[in-house]
Amino acid sequence: MAKMKLGVNIDHVAVLREARKVNDPDIIQALFVACENGADQITIHLREDRRHIQDSDVVNIMALSKLPVNLECAIDKNILDIVCKMKPHRATLVPEKREEVTTEGGLDVFTYEDATRYAIEQLHDSIIPVSLFVDPSIKAMDASKELGAEMVELHTGLFANLFAMLNSNIPHSNHSVKELEFPRYELSDRLESSLEDIKIAATHAQKIGLQVAAGHGLNYHNVHEMMKIQEIVELNIGQSIIARSVFTGLSEAVKEMKRLTTR
Repeated sequence: MAKMKLGVNIDHVAVLREARKVNDPDIIQALFVACENGADQITIHLREDRRHIQDSDVVNIMALSKLPVNLECAIDKNILDIVCKMKPHRATLVPEKREEVTTEGGLDVFTYEDATRYAIEQLHDSIIPVSLFVDPSIKAMDASKELGAEMVELHTGLFANLFAMLNSNIPHSNHSVKELEFPRYELSDRLESSLEDIKIAATHAQKIGLQVAAGHGLNYHNVHEMMKIQEIVELNIGQSIIARSVFTGLSEAVKEMKRLTTR
């Protein structure tokens, strides 16, 4: 049975800090707490708009982290130049929109094939392994392999939204996912179909030689479904851990997620 690695994304610590433009909470303290309480990897996203992680954060985290650093980034020349200089353990290429609250979907490796290929080549020239954050489909797995990525991270946002609409009170809140306001029987069918898509994509990716990670919207209530998919060897989870830490403290929040993601 493949060991599951837990990548703890600490972006949302920086979100809280940037809300008041003060160095509190301290992201380096969050780094140390995550490292000491079960994280296998630290994940951060250097966005073009710098809405949370700043350039100085990348420098400091790269210098101080005892764990591998997975640096998420867009296909942007200036950002890629920074990533190549920093030389993280891995770079994960993700799509970005300035108006989005969070990453809304997987990287479109078909529309942006040439740009993606060039970005991968640039990162490889700096001896940086590459993962592509993509939607779970066989076509996307084949394209990722052909473009030269070593890994894919399956976007689990649709699964997470369907799970929440079916298994929580979110449909009765201001945060209901409007496009998923279906009867419960249809939500159940769609959730099963979404899980099957993830399983099929993960199996195919492993078969063609890609490592498989997953992330986006994973939390303490739904992560057990990912644990059933043996081909997935890494989960990157952030917002739910930081949200839980408001009530339990970050050390306990990381420990609890590590317990849930240990095979």
